[in-house]
Amino acid sequence: MEFTVVQGDIADQSADTLVNAAGTSLRMGSGVAGALRRAAGEELNETAMAKGPIDLGDVAVTDAFALDADYVIHAAAMPHYGDGQATAESIRSATRNALEAADERGCESLVIPALGCGVAGFELSSGAEIICSVVDEYEPHSLSSVRFIAYSDEEYETVRSVAAAVTERSP
Repeated sequence: MEFTVVQGDIADQSADTLVNAAGTSLRMGSGVAGALRRAAGEELNETAMAKGPIDLGDVAVTDAFALDADYVIHAAAMPHYGDGQATAESIRSATRNALEAADERGCESLVIPALGCGVAGFELSSGAEIICSVVDEYEPHSLSSVRFIAYSDEEYETVRSVAAAVTERSP
């Protein structure tokens, strides 16, 4: 499976599946969720919220509406806004469950952000290490391309460096 790090706005990406950095309520507020909601339309937020709340580490799948994707996988790496922070285990589970949900739907490409980092309170390089490791260890069925997207220059440099280190030590 090809694994790359890219820089940009997740809402501008083209893939079978885009992963939303969600809270357990699935309400699409700011950050990645806000970018996806603004680009897809309010229907995405309404559809996501109708599937919630979900447990920490779980995922819910919706249509992508106006986004250039078939699905949005809402990965709950953090509790509902204001109810705590992401943990290493919630990031690990949310990442693994997002990959599995994409595979179950026959998706070949997926774009994933830094789940649980930023507003969710988990330190970026540690969170990126978890996400990169889960992707690196994952045995796909249909997925052939995973892109880890970073928004800012600083975030991109951190994620790129972490991804290179994880890939280097992989057999």
